[in-house]
Amino acid sequence: MSAPKYRLVVHRAAVGEIESLSKKIKPKVIAAIDALAEDPRPPGAAALRGRKSAFRLRVGEYRVLYEIHATEIVVYVVAVGHRRDVYVRTVRRR
Repeated sequence: MSAPKYRLVVHRAAVGEIESLSKKIKPKVIAAIDALAEDPRPPGAAALRGRKSAFRLRVGEYRVLYEIHATEIVVYVVAVGHRRDVYVRTVRRR
């Protein structure tokens, strides 16, 4: 029996961030987010300090910040952006 597939939930602000990406990086980011449904802890994902269920995934110079809610079988994408400013924007969002 295979592991359950996680449901993806993308924060409203993250949808806007994805839409504003360039045509070159946008498909790569979308593919990386879609892959989180199958494996929410892929190789290269790193836990963020300060929050138990928060992770980041590198996609070139961009980062996908997300939380895993294992009891609900949900991956919640919080933010997507360039590495230089995505962490600052996410802290302000909370």
